[in-house]
Amino acid sequence: MNERLGIMKKAKVRSKTKFSAADLAAVASPPLTDEQLARMRPAREVIPEILAIVRRYRGPQKRPTKRLVSLRLDPDVIDHFRARGPGWQARINATLRKAVGI
Repeated sequence: MNERLGIMKKAKVRSKTKFSAADLAAVASPPLTDEQLARMRPAREVIPEILAIVRRYRGPQKRPTKRLVSLRLDPDVIDHFRARGPGWQARINATLRKAVGI
């Protein structure tokens, strides 16, 4: 498999539950055979209904309308907006627009 895919860099495993290297090594994950690789199909062919649900939430912007900036705010300001739940950045944007009159 390594010959087919090339050498892959080790990626950091991020998870809410902490697994040790021993835990991960204990999982039996034999390399895929050439036959298994040949039988693989894109997810859009195998599970289109699940992908439709995932894509419903957000896709890539066709034409980005906003710019990414770094902005330092007081902790209490951030806490105020985050306390109201998801969409806190959009609420900050709306508040700033109102403050400058646009």
